[in-house]
Amino acid sequence: MEHAAGTVLAWYHDAGVDEVLLDAPLDRFAASTKPPALPVSPARRADISAAPPSVSATPNVPVTAEPSDQAAQRIAGSATDLAMLREHLAAFEGCPLKHTAKNLVFGDGDPDANVMFIGEAPGADEDREGRPFVGVSGQLLDRMMASIGLDRESAYITNILPWRPPGNREPTPAEVAACLPFIKRHIELVAPKVLVLVGGTSAKTLLGRKEGIMRLRGRWLSYQPSESAEPIPSLATFHPAFLLRSPGQKANAWHDLLMISQKLINIC
Repeated sequence: MEHAAGTVLAWYHDAGVDEVLLDAPLDRFAASTKPPALPVSPARRADISAAPPSVSATPNVPVTAEPSDQAAQRIAGSATDLAMLREHLAAFEGCPLKHTAKNLVFGDGDPDANVMFIGEAPGADEDREGRPFVGVSGQLLDRMMASIGLDRESAYITNILPWRPPGNREPTPAEVAACLPFIKRHIELVAPKVLVLVGGTSAKTLLGRKEGIMRLRGRWLSYQPSESAEPIPSLATFHPAFLLRSPGQKANAWHDLLMISQKLINIC
């Protein structure tokens, strides 16, 4: 037994263990309801005694922090123009996407245009440049608009979310809810005569519908900016990214574009 103990000590010494913390051996296999108290040196005991008492959380204290959706409504509603709305959005801390994105992607085009295109969220190219629809999908959207006589000088473009979700994943309901008051105020300030909702997320969010884009597209619906405002004719259509993956749907997208063109002619 003594030989075995000596062998163990020699092994510990070779491994670099040259100091022990306890004066007596501790049987860690013994049953115990709580860990044994370790000896504390007098100097350490004095340090502990001098330390200020810990403050525990006090129960039944009401939480006064303003919910992020209410804060977003208050902040967005206070913007009187697009420049102020952009400043408020840049300072807003209620959406965690702000801290993973490179840039705020606000809008592009003519804010006085009669038609406003609203997509879902920025992609990698948009995040890098700080402008909506500038990547491959954006190039297709430019060609789609050009086919009915529109461009970025005669239309206004933005997204539901101003920050890119990591990996271009689908936005969560919480992320959409946090940014929703800002896009609603964005629409109020631009005051378009026609809304084009690009993709299912944009259409379902602003129209308050549960149907997918296949059922929502191709028919005129209404977006109500506020109780006192006039409803805005709104048309849902496919997102260019979807058309790149499903070119067979371009015929339906062309039908949507013709509807937009005719509506603008009738209204304007």
